[in-house]
Amino acid sequence: MTLHHADRRTFLKGTAALVAAAGASTALPFAAEAGTEDPGQLFKQGRFADAERGYRRLLRQDPRDAHAHAQIGYIALLSNRFGTAEAHLSKATALAPGDIASTQRLAECYVRQDQLARAVPLLRRTGRPRDAAFAKVYSHIEGTPWKVSGARSTRVPFHTLDPVPSVEASINGGRPEKFYLDTYATLDLSKEVAERAGLRALATFEGGVVDAHPVVLYFGVLESFRIGDIEIRNIPVQWNDAQRPPLPDGSQAAGAFGTTIFYHFLTTMDYAGKALLLRRTPGAPRDEITRLPLWLAGDHFPCSVGSLGDHPPKMVTIDTGGIGSALDTTVAIAEQYGLTVDYANPRERFGIKTYPVTAERAALGNAVRHDVRGNAAEKVFPGLPGPGQSAQFGFDMIANFTHEFFKPYAVTFDYSRMRMSISRGRR
Repeated sequence: MTLHHADRRTFLKGTAALVAAAGASTALPFAAEAGTEDPGQLFKQGRFADAERGYRRLLRQDPRDAHAHAQIGYIALLSNRFGTAEAHLSKATALAPGDIASTQRLAECYVRQDQLARAVPLLRRTGRPRDAAFAKVYSHIEGTPWKVSGARSTRVPFHTLDPVPSVEASINGGRPEKFYLDTYATLDLSKEVAERAGLRALATFEGGVVDAHPVVLYFGVLESFRIGDIEIRNIPVQWNDAQRPPLPDGSQAAGAFGTTIFYHFLTTMDYAGKALLLRRTPGAPRDEITRLPLWLAGDHFPCSVGSLGDHPPKMVTIDTGGIGSALDTTVAIAEQYGLTVDYANPRERFGIKTYPVTAERAALGNAVRHDVRGNAAEKVFPGLPGPGQSAQFGFDMIANFTHEFFKPYAVTFDYSRMRMSISRGRR
């Protein structure tokens, strides 16, 4: 039975009330910082519900406040409240046609709903080469984009747990190949695999970054991608010639996939049970120990709230692709939050020093780990998750929680209700 995209949009809209309610109750899990009612500062702190109320007050004073419309639309987009996002981002771009960020976010609002044709003219208007590349690809998709068929759910065993989880999947009906799982991935192939599959580059972008390395990205359309008992057709895909970490047997993975596929399903990365679970219908995770708010920045950057030491929770990113590490941060934040920084053993990447750090305690809600090892950068650099993306997103991040932190758990990403659940994984 095929799950058509109208079904997916109906499912998302059907949970909009739940998302809105969840936003009111879970968007403020951290202690309020006294002394500000400025919605811009509230937004920067990640206090999105308070910020939205502040921007709505501004609109009552001036209904033509383009910036207030833009920010309400952005806050709604972070929580997949598509109706609110579309209404306010459309108003913002009408009032301020030169607002490129809001134009791109309105396009992203349509992309997340698989309404790619509506996104194309907006992406062409931004003047950004990456947006132009996506517009060209989206305009070449024939038939229903992201067309899902097959089983209602599928559980695919991990081929490897390290360096990051990998599973088998097949492209265009070919033999199964190994793909890394990474929440900061879209659907990304090696250049060799793309050429073998006969993919044609419809567009290129020279400003790509893979593992902080600059690369040329090639964009095309994949006819079929099969994961276990589920098939997805008519998918935008990208590839590059970056060298990925080898699999334990020394071979190269065919590519990686993550959030742009994950958000089409109720997705569980079961680290402890060593399996990927994709479900096309809602369901409650078993043995849940914590449930956290989930936001989606950009097209594939999941965010939530986490804490370091005994400090209250703050905004963090969830990039699971960090090899041999449980968290990423900066030296300044590590010192502020009481992490132990090993200054005697610096490493250098791209001319920037990074240091091993240890957090006595790190937590995502009730999922608490002790003596957590990670890395702290001397300063932010392109590709650094967490604090390195604060300027890009417009709100402050204290850290990125990554691979080693999640190993005892199963992590479920629910992009319809916008929550992340952590359960005790099945071993």
